[in-house]
Amino acid sequence: METVNAVDIGSLVGQSIGINSFGQLVSSVVKNSFVLAGVISFILLVVGAFGIITGAGGGDTKKMESAKNTITAAVLGLVVVVGSVFIVKAISVITGVDILSPKF
Repeated sequence: METVNAVDIGSLVGQSIGINSFGQLVSSVVKNSFVLAGVISFILLVVGAFGIITGAGGGDTKKMESAKNTITAAVLGLVVVVGSVFIVKAISVITGVDILSPKF
């Protein structure tokens, strides 16, 4: 049987990965929430498109209307997320504090 040794990921990238301050925690949460919101928007767009396709095939107007509402909500949510990223970047420029990519 072959032996496998674990390696600390922080030693591979040359930095510590832990969160040492409240600012790093906020930066990590903000960055990851933007990514999560984008992924959810993409999934809702795919679900809405699938609903339109299946509703059009069977002639179900209620299903198509529901799918259109899903797509509209996903696009509006994505616009809100992009707008919030813009606001966070503007705050970063004004204050001089890089919120989305902190120095660990």
